[in-house]
Amino acid sequence: MGPVTTRPTPAYAPGVRIRDMTLADCAPVAEIRVRGWQQAYADLIPQAYLDAMDVAQDAERRRAYLAADRGPVNLVAETPDATVTGWACYGPCRDEAARPGSAELYALYVHPGRIGSGIGGALLAEVTARVSADGFDVMTLWVLKGNMRARRFYERAGFLPDGAEEAFEAGVAVVPEVRYVRPLMPPSAG
Repeated sequence: MGPVTTRPTPAYAPGVRIRDMTLADCAPVAEIRVRGWQQAYADLIPQAYLDAMDVAQDAERRRAYLAADRGPVNLVAETPDATVTGWACYGPCRDEAARPGSAELYALYVHPGRIGSGIGGALLAEVTARVSADGFDVMTLWVLKGNMRARRFYERAGFLPDGAEEAFEAGVAVVPEVRYVRPLMPPSAG
């Protein structure tokens, strides 16, 4: 894994630091992801599916992906006391029909008790800056169609639905997802 990099955090999340994820972050990230799903998708995905989510299994899966040191970029947000409060993951767009130069935000989660504190915005700002610096000119993401809170968050950040939809299988249920797209500005020559 490369060096840990950080950028000053935007003013809307004072004291929060965004950095590359390490193996030590896998357990708190799994907790954030599982609890985030259980809260955000309570009325969108069958409860049995959400109840079956296991933090320990999720943490082990994250450790395996991170230890492999290939694939997506994982970032965490942490407070001044080093508590991990958010996680984002991104990489090249996985859609077969995506145009070249497209990146994809695979995941962005904030601890349920910290939603609305600016952490999600700080993570998204860092992902956007890195994706743009890496030469991508478009960023996409998929969000559950019924997750209006997340959709509003992404729309405020300049993402718009492009009309594409696909089915997400959550156990026996099929839940629709919509794709959002945002053009990116190239990094300034400096």
